[in-house]
Amino acid sequence: MKNILYIIFIPILIGLSSCEVDEILNPNAPTVESFQNGATLADLKLLCHGLQALIREDMQFHYWTTSIIGREYFDLRGTDPRYTSELLGQNGGDLDNNGFLTTRTYFGRYRSVRNAILLKTAVQNTAASLSTSESNGLIGFANTIIAYEMLLEATRQFDNGIRLDVVDVNNLGPFTSSFQESLSGIKSMLDEAHGQLSGPDENLIFDLQGLGSISDFSKTAMAQFNRALAARVALYQRDKTAALAALDGSFLDLSGNFNKGAYYAFGGATGNDLPNPLFYVPGVDNYMAHESFVDDAEAGDARLSKVTQVAEPIILDGLGGDDLVSIYSANTSEASIIRNEELILIYAEAKIGTDNAAAISAINTIRVMSGLSEYSGATDDTALTDELLKQRRYSLFGEGHRWIDLRRYSRLGDLPLDRPGDKVHVQFPRPASEV
Repeated sequence: MKNILYIIFIPILIGLSSCEVDEILNPNAPTVESFQNGATLADLKLLCHGLQALIREDMQFHYWTTSIIGREYFDLRGTDPRYTSELLGQNGGDLDNNGFLTTRTYFGRYRSVRNAILLKTAVQNTAASLSTSESNGLIGFANTIIAYEMLLEATRQFDNGIRLDVVDVNNLGPFTSSFQESLSGIKSMLDEAHGQLSGPDENLIFDLQGLGSISDFSKTAMAQFNRALAARVALYQRDKTAALAALDGSFLDLSGNFNKGAYYAFGGATGNDLPNPLFYVPGVDNYMAHESFVDDAEAGDARLSKVTQVAEPIILDGLGGDDLVSIYSANTSEASIIRNEELILIYAEAKIGTDNAAAISAINTIRVMSGLSEYSGATDDTALTDELLKQRRYSLFGEGHRWIDLRRYSRLGDLPLDRPGDKVHVQFPRPASEV
């Protein structure tokens, strides 16, 4: 069984839309004002659980859009033509800065950020008797979630930049000028949060199953999750030394369970919960893997279980496929945030250029556990990078990495164009309401 950080559901509290905050009235919950001033211990727990529920809202649009642009799979349901036209740059077209493909995940991520800020305000003004360590744990948790949500959108906005400072909704901070500036700010957030999560190991005040082999949601578990995210950020910053340092404090296990890590959790379509939107029903949800995913795979690769061949090809708008995306087996399956398999690949990538033997060893761990023989190719940096990117393609299929990986290596031109006139987008436009 996976060891996971469960994400549970309670009602949403507030949202960010451009420069305004809209309160969602909820007669069964405390008011925003009561959270901001004099929050009780129960209020703080409610905010923590609500924040973890909220990060699931519209998260599927991040994974759909990045996976489709990255030619990992197509959405051939026929529910909206923009999935097969706009996302694929049909006829050289650009992404709409006022369409849902741009705005749903952008404002979804900032809703979570605003709720995390509310949690920090509540902790600072609480009526509960919290120790300094307990307060720091809550604020470190909130800051880690803020950094994670901003990282997701920064990877889509790329050099358009994002707002890092949204504390004052009437005076929002400027947009960063580049992807690297965004990453620098996110790294600072993660580092601050890690300091807040350091110190004596103890449980946070709210109940949640922890990361890795830790059975409770401790500060140590949250700190490990924080460092795993920091390793991803460092890799995007091209700072391999920092990536390795972050991995040292994470839940990396070079010979351990690939699926150990942090996950979104879902309760299905019944009750006061959400189903996993990345679970695709055969014959209904025609998310079809790009044919190259199967064609380019090595014989015996167990990761091809992430797709299921259907009896007849699904064809729509000049696109087709006969392999249904089957990453998750049920609408209650947990969806990956970050897990050990990615950390092993980060370790391998960070070692290329300074310790290629260690990089090959980590790559072989991935290959052997995936049913393949050990790597037997060239051992120069270029060859190992090619192999590393291939292993990331198959290990992290549909988890929002392929487009980002090829962009950071200036290899977007390697992605296939299936129709004349299609193009690969480099980034999403800034939403019209933010221009």
